[in-house]
Amino acid sequence: MKTTHSSNQSLFRRRLKTALLGALTALLLPAQAELLDVEKDALTLGFIKLTDCAPLVIAKEKLFFEEEGIDVKLEAQANWKILLDRVISGELDGAHMLAGQPIGATIGFGTKAHIITPCSLDYNGNGITVANDLWAEMQAVDPALDTPTPKHPITAGSLKPIVARRKAAGTPMRMGMVFPVSTHNYELRYWLAAAGISPGFYLDRKSGALDATGTTDADVLLSVTPPPQMPATLEAKTIEGYCVGEPWNQQAVIRGIGVPVTTNYDIWKNNPEKVFGVTKEWADANPNTLIAVTKALIRAGKWLDETDAGGRLVNREEAARILARSEYVGADYEVIRNSMTGYFYFQKTDKREMPDFNVFFKYHASYPWYSDCIWFLTQMRRWGQIASLQPDAWYHETAKKIYRPDIYRTAAAHLIAEGHLEAAEIPAADTDGYRAPTTEFIDGKLYDGRKPLDYIKSFEIGLKDES
Repeated sequence: MKTTHSSNQSLFRRRLKTALLGALTALLLPAQAELLDVEKDALTLGFIKLTDCAPLVIAKEKLFFEEEGIDVKLEAQANWKILLDRVISGELDGAHMLAGQPIGATIGFGTKAHIITPCSLDYNGNGITVANDLWAEMQAVDPALDTPTPKHPITAGSLKPIVARRKAAGTPMRMGMVFPVSTHNYELRYWLAAAGISPGFYLDRKSGALDATGTTDADVLLSVTPPPQMPATLEAKTIEGYCVGEPWNQQAVIRGIGVPVTTNYDIWKNNPEKVFGVTKEWADANPNTLIAVTKALIRAGKWLDETDAGGRLVNREEAARILARSEYVGADYEVIRNSMTGYFYFQKTDKREMPDFNVFFKYHASYPWYSDCIWFLTQMRRWGQIASLQPDAWYHETAKKIYRPDIYRTAAAHLIAEGHLEAAEIPAADTDGYRAPTTEFIDGKLYDGRKPLDYIKSFEIGLKDES
């Protein structure tokens, strides 16, 4: 009885707080703005301890969720699989997800569930780090790297003869990524393959058998390691390199155990990284709540990218201090600040200005572009996670089941009416949902989301689809 009484008191206080906040917000907002009638006013959202969880954290800490009449509890999760499983089971209402997770789940690679995303959380934010010993070998192969400030971007070209020697000796190189459908997996594969190194396949092209490890015909063996464990795993020599988000590349520099050799900004400029995901069932049951959450996340992204007249990011140091707290990322403020404030350390001697290393709002980074979803689908097919050939139309239809710009636009319309957003800050109403074709990849390949099969066929290493 005591527990029930306490729980009821807590519920009463929360509802009273929400009602009072709603009344106050209604007085402060322009006359035309009204709080949405949310179906659920207390949510538990999951995240992984990475700096790109920032939109969720800032939406909570800056009271953007509360201003929508929602009481949000943020819960750190041990790894991406647990996070996805808990969203599917309903233990979490939604979560900070790898951009590939809603896609992989919806098409049935691994856990099967229809997951949707109403908004992207960020662009860029990842790096590829190699162990000090491996970096020394790469410098021996390519003397141009043997300088305190080598020229960027650094390709995997110098790695190729080292990989060949390891494989010939029967001790193939091992590298880490965070999840089979993570951006990190596809970026590490892209970087390696661009230099003629095979990262392996999830499908035996001769027998048609699936390989859950993704190591069939691999020159380098890739395996899963949770992000916060990457530096320790590298230091233990279990792996010789990894692809991960921040602050775990900068942590390797601070600890003196590894060298970040490239970032995903150089692999694909302004690539999608994380999204906010919920089940389709939850979205259908809580449409106004999802719009309200999306509103708060858009506002958080805009706050994170706010600059002064000189173009300096004015809120990032505050964001880094908040993220450093143990309940969020739990890394040293100085480590988080390295990449969050417009710089990235490749070595202690190699500090590179990268104002767009983390992008949360500008360049329409929060918009759920169909072409971003399709890029992931092309990589899933390239490496055999999609086992059979599909026509172009399938890629477009699948993207429209998962990415929901209609929800984003509804949320944005409310924010515009409330004075929190300008109409020019979101894509034009007549956009077809596809970003412009680009060649801003480390290998210079043309990606046009409207032509997925052409893109798949353009790769020297990868499954070939014939239209």
